[in-house]
Amino acid sequence: MPDVSSAPRGFQAFRHSPTVFLMVLAFINWLGYASWSALLNNFAKEAAGFTGQDIGILQSVREIPGFLAFTAIILFWIMREQILAYLSLITLGIGVALTGFYPTLGGLLLTTTIMSLGFHYYETAQQSLQLQLLPKAEAPRLLGKIAGASAMAQLLAFGSIAVIWRVLQPGYIPVFVISGTIVVVLAVAAWLLFPRFQGAVPQNKSFVLRQRYWLYYALTFMSGARRQIFMAFGGFLLVERFGYDVSATATLLLATYGINTFMGPMLGHLVGKVGERATIQLENISLIIVFVGYALASHGHFAGWGVFIAGALFITDGVFFTLTLAQRTYFQKIADPADIAPTSAVAFTINHIAAVVLPVTFGLIWIRDPAIVFYIGAAVATVSLSLAFLVPRHPAPGSETVMRPAVPAAAE
Repeated sequence: MPDVSSAPRGFQAFRHSPTVFLMVLAFINWLGYASWSALLNNFAKEAAGFTGQDIGILQSVREIPGFLAFTAIILFWIMREQILAYLSLITLGIGVALTGFYPTLGGLLLTTTIMSLGFHYYETAQQSLQLQLLPKAEAPRLLGKIAGASAMAQLLAFGSIAVIWRVLQPGYIPVFVISGTIVVVLAVAAWLLFPRFQGAVPQNKSFVLRQRYWLYYALTFMSGARRQIFMAFGGFLLVERFGYDVSATATLLLATYGINTFMGPMLGHLVGKVGERATIQLENISLIIVFVGYALASHGHFAGWGVFIAGALFITDGVFFTLTLAQRTYFQKIADPADIAPTSAVAFTINHIAAVVLPVTFGLIWIRDPAIVFYIGAAVATVSLSLAFLVPRHPAPGSETVMRPAVPAAAE
């Protein structure tokens, strides 16, 4: 990490802070993605006439770039992670801006792919940058601050869309275009503003897949599976079964990220205090409750309260999702510092293996009974909870799981 202790105060200190740099880029990324996601379900249903099967196909295609994230290692041969992050944000903005012009299945597949390429390659680059630039002792707290910046961006996006849609009713095209353009402009401005940041240890430029990281890979895979079930079908349930319109959906998301703006730093502090093991366990317990609640709500078990309970469960999941940062700090503690960039890329691909297959498959299950989708999600979260018990209370190289003693990691 660059030594900024002698840097000038004020604006120059702001420019040279790795934490501020990561917060700004996270803000830009989630501003774009939140604008897209706030409109997607309603745009797909109202303008493109999507069914549950169609939304499953779209979500599977959206995850293909995430599945191919390991190819970022090739891009790291010719550019630094920081440059890839900037280019990815610009691509994300272009994809968002184009979305409203193509209200068909084929059109949405195209624009979603462009958006998703930017989003997923950015996420791969930023995860590598976070684990390289943030000190281990402070990483949970600082990642919580970055999560707070992400939530603030989503709060701004959802809040603006909720107000604009209710007051002006502008239609989908101008909102998509303006949102995407703002992302591109902010990404270019960040490129011009911040200096080069470099981690202390040169990164391996080859593909890295190590046996001693197996638990991290398993947790990452299960996290991707259960998260994809919620992302693909949680919001769609609100629209299809409970009649949430654009304003209501955006307002619900507004509440979620309004809470996260303050809770993100607090949850980051919690990870640092109780450790990764307890945090990952807590996250999965909350997800089991959310999935079972959704399944019951889809069958009308809550009578007239179903619309409110489903919304509350949506907010709960959005808040506790911040706790996934514990998986990253767990890996940071067990990893060879030179493995961070290539493993971040490989792990992002592992995270998206299930994401490519599940939405299409579960889209067919959805047609038969949406509750089955959410009960399977609860089962996946239960498996992930079981894996969490293998995380040591004090992870370190050579002590990657409770089954290994704290000895120096063997060369692999």
